[in-house]
Amino acid sequence: MGEDFEATFAALKGVLKKHSKKLVVGSDTAGAYSLLGRVPSPFPQHKGKPMWFSEVRVGKAYVSFHLTPLYMNPPLQALIPANLKKRMQGKACFNFKNVPDAELLAELDQLASAALKNWSEKKWV
Repeated sequence: MGEDFEATFAALKGVLKKHSKKLVVGSDTAGAYSLLGRVPSPFPQHKGKPMWFSEVRVGKAYVSFHLTPLYMNPPLQALIPANLKKRMQGKACFNFKNVPDAELLAELDQLASAALKNWSEKKWV
């Protein structure tokens, strides 16, 4: 892991860590940090296991920030700021090669907070 990726991972992990009290830490390694819901998923494909909420993962070319609640959720997708949308890969992933500035980190934090609120309302946390 390169030095920039290490700092990028740490900054993105910090965003998710703020929400870890309401969720369960699924993994916490040098290259991956994930959060899961606290209750079994209501969907049969998860076979009674909690749903995956988010993950920060170091890859070969970038550090990715996955926020699963965005997937198939147009109201949450509508909250993604244009600045952050430029970094989207797919429907629920944002890629970073360098440490995001304070504005991007704040936007990610607001989006993660909105996603957690959405899940709390559905009683998936």
